Amino acid sequence: MMLQASRARNALPVAIVVALGVFGGIAYSENEVRPINDLPNPYRTVRDWGHPPNGAPWAAVTAVEVSPDGSIYVIHRCKDNSCAGRPEPPILKFDASGKLLKAWGEGMFVFPHGAIVDAQGNLWVTDAQIKDGKGYQVFKFDPNGKVLMTLGKAGVASAEPGLFDEPTDVAVAPNGDIFITEGHTGGTKGNDRISKFSKDGKFLKSWGKHGSAPGEFDSPHTIALDSQGRLFVGDRSNNRIQIFDQEGKYLDTWRQFGRPSGIFIAKDDTMYVADSESWGKDEPGWKKGIRIGSAKTGKVNLFIEDMESTTEDHSGAEGVGVDAQGNVYGAVVRRQMLEKHIKKPN
Repeated sequence: MMLQASRARNALPVAIVVALGVFGGIAYSENEVRPINDLPNPYRTVRDWGHPPNGAPWAAVTAVEVSPDGSIYVIHRCKDNSCAGRPEPPILKFDASGKLLKAWGEGMFVFPHGAIVDAQGNLWVTDAQIKDGKGYQVFKFDPNGKVLMTLGKAGVASAEPGLFDEPTDVAVAPNGDIFITEGHTGGTKGNDRISKFSKDGKFLKSWGKHGSAPGEFDSPHTIALDSQGRLFVGDRSNNRIQIFDQEGKYLDTWRQFGRPSGIFIAKDDTMYVADSESWGKDEPGWKKGIRIGSAKTGKVNLFIEDMESTTEDHSGAEGVGVDAQGNVYGAVVRRQMLEKHIKKPN
């Protein structure tokens, strides 16, 4: 575990040396982390990759996920920032060149939000608002758009086991267990918890409540698994990542990746964290962008700075995905765009 602030102050010098050795010479305090912005950016950015069907513009782009076969799924909110009553498909499937292969989901969603592609190539998408009897559900699709599973009850907000209030993101373990974060608006709106289901959709347990103590949440916006099976939860309104085992045991808190809206962890435990909202008095000195580091050590190594990294007029990328070539995709909500960050030649 990373050093907590109180432990760091009270630890003996020998213990500090040992801890620093374990974490590559860097200790991260729970409460005191300096802004991490001045890092290399080995990418060039393309903003004309992939287009919705029929010449339509992008709506708010919320998630981008890469399938094991190399297909790239982009989730956007139909028209502007909502799919309620809209005819456009929110789920778009592209090949690696940006050619649109398939689109679906018309009439199914109110506010599509988080997504993941599991090891079998199935796509999971959450719906984080309700309207007209729809929303607050999580859908599992096969690669052709067929619905394989639906969790939650359409149009119902509830803290009851197996139901949702603002489901924001989803992660799927290698054994098929499903983990869903709830709570998007921040404050006391939403359940501010993690719910766990079996691979066949049976509710198993939930943990968390609104707050800022370890194991509590304020807008748990994103969730991802590392190679050890640990859960990394982007506790956005608390400006931190919390780490748990799959039974809900709290393990650690990291603040060095900024204000996390999206997390992607590669097979080698390279971690990509989209910080879309670091601005203003609550995050002094921090810039918006995608921080790239290690889920093993917590060290941040690279930073893709947002095009408007310090302004409050627009948010940066909320969702982040990475293809097999190491290209990074950013899903941008307020500016309604998809960004592709291509690795520069060495």
